[in-house]
Amino acid sequence: MTLTLRTLTADELAPFQRVVNSAFLLDSAEDRLERWRGLFEPERHRGVFDGDELIGGGGIQTRDITLPGAGPHPVAAVTGVAVLPGHRRRGVLTRVMRAQLHGLHEEGREAIAALWASEAAIYPRFGYGLAAEFTRLEIPRGARFHPGASVGEDRVREVPREEAMPFARAVYEDVRPGRTGWLSRTDAAWDHQFADAEHDRDGLTAYRFALHPEGYAVYRVKPDWQERGPRNELHLREIAARTDEAYAALYRYLLDLDMVGELKSYTAADDPVVHLLEDSRLALRGRSDSLWVRVVDVDRALAQRRYGSDVDVVLEVADGFCPWNAGRWRFAVKDGVATVQRVDDAPDVVLDVQALGAAYLGGTKLTTLARAQRVSEVTEGALKALSHAFSGDREPHCPEVF
Repeated sequence: MTLTLRTLTADELAPFQRVVNSAFLLDSAEDRLERWRGLFEPERHRGVFDGDELIGGGGIQTRDITLPGAGPHPVAAVTGVAVLPGHRRRGVLTRVMRAQLHGLHEEGREAIAALWASEAAIYPRFGYGLAAEFTRLEIPRGARFHPGASVGEDRVREVPREEAMPFARAVYEDVRPGRTGWLSRTDAAWDHQFADAEHDRDGLTAYRFALHPEGYAVYRVKPDWQERGPRNELHLREIAARTDEAYAALYRYLLDLDMVGELKSYTAADDPVVHLLEDSRLALRGRSDSLWVRVVDVDRALAQRRYGSDVDVVLEVADGFCPWNAGRWRFAVKDGVATVQRVDDAPDVVLDVQALGAAYLGGTKLTTLARAQRVSEVTEGALKALSHAFSGDREPHCPEVF
């Protein structure tokens, strides 16, 4: 039977969620469906149908993302991309991706799209590049800070959820504009990220909330009582602070909690806590991919962020999936601000749109991509200058899966 693609309606959230649950091998839960309702933008979700049966689809959340040096800008936060088992290898995913990206271009909406990939081999073929990573961090209880580290005089206290959440939201909004990769959050997004039903806990306790006058930390505990005493695991969900001293104070509080054996978290690749420690080897670290970025419109996207140094080069961009991006572009930066114009001049650097997306947030270096044979230098010195301009002051990080 011929497959058809169309925009979903508000009444089709339940069948769409069933597709997602089936594809990701999840059990259905009524409260999860209601939680999704606040995030579901039917006009931004496309479904593929085999006859009357919804067999796949994907959606977009309307969010802002903090860009290097430029604060929050719109991003198409791609979510819920799924195809029913038994209907794969039929071009369903390709149709959804093409509808999303071509629609964004035609409507002139977000200049970039971003997603978390369930499998890293899927999305590069649609032009997404690995733009950010996170660190799996493990630190033993009681790990000491270096002698010069200050945690100030303000106390950290634990409070109930209803008291903590308004304060956490205020801190997050204060901090977000300066944190590359952080997303805006609606009320529904906050509820979703900190959902605390039994099936959300994965065997851990309910969320606990630690507040400092200038920051907050949210965590769960995995009970582990051994013969020699408790070795509970503290799973840090999110930490944010307006000042470095408050950040240190929150970590100090968590690392000093009684009956804890180890703190575990998924954090920014350049989380300064590693350098707060007197013995940095106590912090075991492993890295993995987080955000994948797709440049929808080269000229609009590159002009939105700010850059670390002046540069003037011609880029030759390959983009088979979104052909309007293909060609040569003069990319000139003066005092951090870029202008991007289509030209016929000879190229200085040759790359594809996947490499451009990977470098976009400043975390993946173009010089690294060149060593991986994904970027080619034509004019000597152009690549180094371009890579330096793209590099950010801090690693991009997205503290939530969407």
